[in-house]
Amino acid sequence: MLSFNLAFAQPGTYPSSMPPTEKDLGDYILVRATNSLTKFDLDFPGGAPKDLVKAIEKATGKPLNTIISDGYEDLKFPAVSVKNVTVVQLFRVLEKNSMHHERRVWRAFSDSTHQETLSNPITYYEREFTYGFRTEGVPNDNSIWYLYCDGDPVQIEPKVCRFYQLSPYLDAGYKVEDITTAIKSGWKMLGLTDAPEISYHKDTKVLIAVGEIDKVDLIGDLLKQLSTTPKAKANDKDSNKAKDQ
Repeated sequence: MLSFNLAFAQPGTYPSSMPPTEKDLGDYILVRATNSLTKFDLDFPGGAPKDLVKAIEKATGKPLNTIISDGYEDLKFPAVSVKNVTVVQLFRVLEKNSMHHERRVWRAFSDSTHQETLSNPITYYEREFTYGFRTEGVPNDNSIWYLYCDGDPVQIEPKVCRFYQLSPYLDAGYKVEDITTAIKSGWKMLGLTDAPEISYHKDTKVLIAVGEIDKVDLIGDLLKQLSTTPKAKANDKDSNKAKDQ
C-alpha cells in the first residue's frame, strides 16, 4: 500500500498570471500548477496498467487520456489506497515506487546446434529499472499520459532444469548433505533471495536443480572442486609415498 504527503508548493515564486513551465516543475509538483485538477479517492488492488487507468476513470468519473505501447501491457502496478489526490500526485509516487535494480543474464547459442558459443557464452549485467505514466507540459485534466519504461525491454532468462550425477563423489566418501550444504552456502553468501530448488533422487543418485541458469551453473562449479578419488585409496597412496621416502 502506498502512503505519501501532498506535493510541496513554493509561494510567491511565480506571478499568478504566469503559470510555471515544465522546466519549472523540476522534481516536485507545484500545487499552483495542479490545484485545479480533479481530486479523487482510490482503492486499487494492484494490476496491469489498463486496470489502473480504468480504476482512476471510475474514481474520477472522467475519461483519462492514456497511451500504452505494445510490450508494456504486462507491467504490474502495486496496490494503492489514497484519498483526495490528483492523478499527477499518484503517477509521480507510483513512478518512484517502481524503481528497482534488475540482474539479468544473456546466453549466446549457435544457430545450427543451439549450443553455447565459446567466445561469449554468458554475460551478466544490472540496470536500474523504472516505469510509470508521464505527460508533456503542465498537467491538466485533458493531458495525454503515456506509459514508459526506462531503456529497451529485457528478455528474461528462463528457468532451466539440470541433472548432476553424484555417484563419483559419493563413492569418494562425500555425503549428499555435504554437497548440498556447500551449494546452499554459496548461494547464501551471494545474498540470493530466489535461489534454485534442489532435490536428490536416491535411486539414481542424481541431484536435480531448477532455477535461473547462472545460479544453477554454480553447482557444476562446486563439483569441479571435489575429488572423485575414494578417500581410502587416497590414504593408501599417501602411506605408500611415505614408505618410499
